[in-house]
Amino acid sequence: MDFLKKLFQSKPRVQKVDIGRRFELYGRVGQGSMSKVWKARDSKLGKIVALKVLDIDKTNRLEARFKGLKKPSEGEIAITLKHPHIVKTFEHGVTTKNEAYLVMEFVEGVALSFLISAQNDVMKKHCLRMTIELGEAINYFHRQNWIHRDICPRNILLDENHRIKLIDFGLVVPNTPHFQAPGNRTGTANYMAPELIRRQRTDQRIDIFSYAVTCFEMFAGQLPWESGQTLESILSHLNSPPADLKTYCPDLDDRIVQAVMKGLAIQTNDRWQRISEMIEVLRTVHQEQTAKDPANS
Repeated sequence: MDFLKKLFQSKPRVQKVDIGRRFELYGRVGQGSMSKVWKARDSKLGKIVALKVLDIDKTNRLEARFKGLKKPSEGEIAITLKHPHIVKTFEHGVTTKNEAYLVMEFVEGVALSFLISAQNDVMKKHCLRMTIELGEAINYFHRQNWIHRDICPRNILLDENHRIKLIDFGLVVPNTPHFQAPGNRTGTANYMAPELIRRQRTDQRIDIFSYAVTCFEMFAGQLPWESGQTLESILSHLNSPPADLKTYCPDLDDRIVQAVMKGLAIQTNDRWQRISEMIEVLRTVHQEQTAKDPANS
């Protein structure tokens, strides 16, 4: 495919970057399973950025799962993404310690997980609009022929204007047959689709499931299944139906409830086949609500 050919065209040798000389680190603002993120001033770009440095050993272990498949690196993927609800990546490369790094826009705001826990006025007032923005980001991802594989609140930020920014592309793979093959169970336990848990063939519908779980949590303030990181909690996605969103949100428009619950379908053929279909339902309701009360925009 053309988009993969462009990624793997021969590139000039990249000069390794001395993090300590180029960046003034102000403090760590995030840490994932495979990386650390700092707020930093970039002397080259002349502005505040988010500097992400990947753990060598953990990155190598992930890449080993796709040995022989030429999986694009996180930096190679991130640098191609151009969407208002996806965090911008300005540069990627390798440090003098052979660590992969990404220079990204610094988002002044909070994690979606914080707002879900708080269930404050911002969350209650703008929840529907935020679910649509997240869906649009994922839809863009899918149109670029990627599978994100880790849609969950900790990978979503809200900027100072309460606009969604999707982050973290460490588990992203191309939406192509070799990368859809059974076997790779990666992601965040409470948001993993049943077919991923079963180590079956996967496609972009695993992101639709994770998106639906996230939407449920945004509206209800809790997950559709009992939360936890144990095997038992993960298997609950297979052995019991999700809670009914209407039970927790009796005033929520029935169309929203039905859209989210369809996204949570255990069987992939019962789920939304394209995320754009689910977003369209949410957008229709939002447009109607905004027409009645512009403050809900």
